[in-house]
Amino acid sequence: MTTIDKQQLENNIIDALKNVFDPEVPVNIYELGLIYKVNIDELFNVKIVMTLTAPNCPVAEELPIEVRETVKLVEGVHSSEVELTFEPPWDQDMISEAAKLDLGLL
Repeated sequence: MTTIDKQQLENNIIDALKNVFDPEVPVNIYELGLIYKVNIDELFNVKIVMTLTAPNCPVAEELPIEVRETVKLVEGVHSSEVELTFEPPWDQDMISEAAKLDLGLL
């Protein structure tokens, strides 16, 4: 078994999150700006702080579960949990430049 450091684990988690898509927007949730924090403790328990594009988002129940399960599958992660927040509220300024190009917003 290989040893992994927190930075590499965080990079692997972010790569995994880039495979999770908001069903209403053809952009992954990381580039969309829905992931606010990736916290990894010394035991490699991971806590994701994320938001949704709107509080009444149709995937409000399913998307956090998908994020939790996706993170849990990353090699080296001991456990994962997701905290949903609406502070600060999401807006289009949180979308990455690359995603803005893909969406025709630039």
